[in-house]
Amino acid sequence: MTLPRGRLDAEALERLVADGDIDTVLVCFPDLQGRLVGKRVTGHFFCDHVLGDGIEACNYLLAVDIDMTPLPGYEYTGWEQGYGDFVCRPDLATLRRIPWLEKTALVLCDLETEDGEPVEVSPRRMLRRQVERAAALGYTINCGTELEFYLFRDSYEDAAAKGYMGLDAHSAVIEDYHIFQTSRDEYLIRAMRNGMDDAGIPVEFSKGEAGRGQHEINLRYADALEMADRHVIYKNGIKEIAALQDRSVTFMAKYAMDESGSSCHVHSSVWNADGSASLMWSDGADEHFSDVFRGWLGGLVAHSGELAWLFAPTVNSYKRYQPGSWAPTALAWGRDNRTCGFRVVGHGEGHRVESRIPGADCNPYLALAATIAAGLHGIEHSEAPPARFEGSAYESPDVTRVPWNIVDAINELEHSELASTAFGPDVHQHLVNTAKQEWAVFGQVVTDWERRRCFEQY
Repeated sequence: MTLPRGRLDAEALERLVADGDIDTVLVCFPDLQGRLVGKRVTGHFFCDHVLGDGIEACNYLLAVDIDMTPLPGYEYTGWEQGYGDFVCRPDLATLRRIPWLEKTALVLCDLETEDGEPVEVSPRRMLRRQVERAAALGYTINCGTELEFYLFRDSYEDAAAKGYMGLDAHSAVIEDYHIFQTSRDEYLIRAMRNGMDDAGIPVEFSKGEAGRGQHEINLRYADALEMADRHVIYKNGIKEIAALQDRSVTFMAKYAMDESGSSCHVHSSVWNADGSASLMWSDGADEHFSDVFRGWLGGLVAHSGELAWLFAPTVNSYKRYQPGSWAPTALAWGRDNRTCGFRVVGHGEGHRVESRIPGADCNPYLALAATIAAGLHGIEHSEAPPARFEGSAYESPDVTRVPWNIVDAINELEHSELASTAFGPDVHQHLVNTAKQEWAVFGQVVTDWERRRCFEQY
């Protein structure tokens, strides 16, 4: 069997290690924030031991915040349980070369207990469970995640020294679809496109976006787990490629209030069991909606509000939801209408739903798990979507709104029967506690805005 470009199997890796072409294997898994964490393993040790036995890591990695601070309130692990280990079991279907790092390969892992049971609160497992639920119903779920980011001329070290204030955006103009400006960025964006392609992450195109220094690089559509895997490797790789050129990028949902937010639009569609045919189109039906499409869209519209935290996991995420900003504020759907939270596009096998709710800071495993959970609920319960919205959904008084802050999103998630049923009570508790701890940490910080507003006036 011929391997896809950039991908490796165990035999190919062992040969490359023996020839001295690979000397390091990144053994990784996604944490709750959607970052890659793990170990750098020598090539020979990986081939001799990790291929068969996996490698251990501390389970506190699924109970920390973005600053790696151990958080209280988890049932899964904590100081009381001693923060033991889990086993990182390489999924060789994800093994690939990382061309922008010298003599390096990467593999993603599934997490298991010492007894070989899956760690249910690990993000990759959360998505696997929803994929398995879909498969049991005879469905394959295909997805695409469209990530936007801002590019700066500052290195990460320079940006930190500035306190991430007054950064030098790579463009002085809004560069949405702009060819001349993106030509000036091409020395770096080209390296990103080609690096991803060479790592077995197929790229469709890149384009300037609606902010100064903002870009989007689109990856090929794939099944949900493959898409999430591509997403996290891509996101980590973009940062690495930028850093190697003394540049920095951010995937914050809203890095500045006077700039466009950065989204992660999620395209989704339901296919048959072997993935050979889409189930989303019906020639004779109203709007060309098949029964599957109708239920899928109905579930997304009805339940994305209670699952909003899985699309928008930080305090900053909710700053993105501004009227007239290209980010959605309404849980409504429209035919190719970018003011709605859900945009129906395509025809035939390309007929799909674009959810515009997730931001670029989302964990793709959680965002896609939530998408599948909501869509399957709609199919199973024949939930019809509301009527198609016409006009500007920003201005309508008749639509349900996306939660506009993390407190409202936490409350909806905590009381969501769908989340408890679809993810299981233990995983639901883990997610809710993570969300609550994000809000609690923010409440312990005095911001620059508070000092500017209150120092003299109160």
